[in-house]
Amino acid sequence: MNELEARLAELAALQQAITYGALARDLAIPGPGAIAKLTQALEMLMETDAAAGMPLRAALCSGRLAQGLPAAGFFEKAASLGYDLSIGPEAFVQQERQSLWRRAQI
Repeated sequence: MNELEARLAELAALQQAITYGALARDLAIPGPGAIAKLTQALEMLMETDAAAGMPLRAALCSGRLAQGLPAAGFFEKAASLGYDLSIGPEAFVQQERQSLWRRAQI
C-alpha cells in the first residue's frame, strides 16, 4: 500500500473526505503541478478499484469549490470505466463514500 492508498484508507475509516489541495499537502507532493500529479495518481487508483470491483477511493476527494464533490474529471473517469452515473453526481459520490466507509469498518 502506498502513501496515497494509506491516507485514503485512513480517511475512509474516519468517514471523512478531503480536498485535493489538502491531500496533496498531506502527501508532500511538491511543486506547482502537485494537483495534476495527484489527479493522475487518483485516476490510476480508480482504474485499479474498477478492475477489482471495489468502490472508488477517489470519491473521498473534493474540489475546493465543488460543494463537497470531486472535480469533474472524477466523473468523466468513472463514466469511462463503466460506472452508471444516472443517479446524479451527489448520489453517486454518496454511494461510493458509504461503501468505502462500510468496508473500512469491517
